[in-house]
Amino acid sequence: MASTSVTRRTLLGSAGAAALVGGAPVRAQDTGGTARRPNILFIMADDMGWADLSCYGSRHIRTPELDLLAAQGVKLTDAYANSPVCSCTRLALATGRYNTHFRTGRVEPFSAGEWGETAIPEGYDTYMKLLQQAGYRTALVGKWHLGPTERGSPLNFGYDEFFGFLGGGLDYFTHEYLGEPALMEGRDPVEREGYMTTLLADEAIRRIEGAVAAGQPFAMNLHFSAPHWPWEGPEDFALGTQGNHNDGGSLEVYAAMTESMDRNTGRVLRAIDNLGLTHDTLVIFTSDNGGERYSEVWPFRGTKGYLLEGGIRVPAIIRYPRVLRAGQVSDQMVATMDWFPTMLEAAGVTYDVAAVDGMPLLGLLQGGQRQDRTLFFNFQGHDQRAVRRGHWKWYSIEGNEFLYDLSADTHERANRKDAEPDLAADLKAAWAAWDATQSPRDGLPGYCGTPEAQALELPQLATSNCKPPRAAGG
Repeated sequence: MASTSVTRRTLLGSAGAAALVGGAPVRAQDTGGTARRPNILFIMADDMGWADLSCYGSRHIRTPELDLLAAQGVKLTDAYANSPVCSCTRLALATGRYNTHFRTGRVEPFSAGEWGETAIPEGYDTYMKLLQQAGYRTALVGKWHLGPTERGSPLNFGYDEFFGFLGGGLDYFTHEYLGEPALMEGRDPVEREGYMTTLLADEAIRRIEGAVAAGQPFAMNLHFSAPHWPWEGPEDFALGTQGNHNDGGSLEVYAAMTESMDRNTGRVLRAIDNLGLTHDTLVIFTSDNGGERYSEVWPFRGTKGYLLEGGIRVPAIIRYPRVLRAGQVSDQMVATMDWFPTMLEAAGVTYDVAAVDGMPLLGLLQGGQRQDRTLFFNFQGHDQRAVRRGHWKWYSIEGNEFLYDLSADTHERANRKDAEPDLAADLKAAWAAWDATQSPRDGLPGYCGTPEAQALELPQLATSNCKPPRAAGG
């Protein structure tokens, strides 16, 4: 696959491809005028906080590879996970819809049982299925967590290849989940030696090289388990898991896990460089939700499991040299469900726009534009609800309502509900109208979140609707 070779150590200039702005499909072309489809690499961290990358303000974690990726592309400051937990966000990614559109999108962690064997409706046109049908060689390397059985396998939803694990997490060295072997290749269990983060990068590189050798464009999801529990850095084999989910770990171990993910991301990106594909590869990096106990979210507050900014605001970087000018910082409000239409936009693949809640981003970002929008959130744990419109955010938890002006109060401390009653009422009504279009909430399990989340100085929280998360869950 011929392309312009650009090294990662060269800051990439503006793309020369013409495109339509305002969310219309981008049609990138080479200099000869023949349309070519880009390669696509979507990288997702697990439980990473907004400020866990040094380019987002981390005080003790160094992430030079992802910092460079941000310098070569667009760093998004107002990116959100669709949900403050794992499975629900991943469903929004796969379908391009609010996770609450699906009844299974309200369940965390998703496991086979009364809610079915797959979170994604069988036969659903995921973005990977559409890319697969368009001739892409598709692969998932890493975490799935949208169905732990044969019927829920990623191979049934548009992936030609799968290497990783179906559940919520696994030991970084033994590769076990809840005491059972969990690593799979295709549909079969497999045994490998090595640190999980490194193994995933190895497999991603191997599959990228295989696609190129076969003359196919690749579309890959690289879903790291890091920095999700268990607390094990790459040098900690002799130590094993350093405590349980709730009583182990440290800032140092968490930093080692995150920095290992950064190094291995760099390895994958250098492999793309070495193949001469950087110019024609769309790379997206983000997290599935906000951080847990050792992550940094400043200047926000809140953690995974809460609709406060720290639970849903996530780092997000997008690099596509053929289309996007390097070195941009954008405050365009985006959500996980936007990556579905954005990847299809880049590939020139058509889809049913009416069946997607997300919006394509390349046209907006290429033109340096910003589109106003309203985002809605709902989470079963503590009956949480939220709306973000402009710089205002309405938030409700167990019936306690708040209105925050994020332009002046990123830490969500000053409740402006009484000072702006009409605005608060309007956002509350907008949430109710949106919720009426989503799947029913009755009869679903709750989710308590993590123990440290109780120290957020929130109103006293009842726990009658909560089920504590499993030790290695979402």
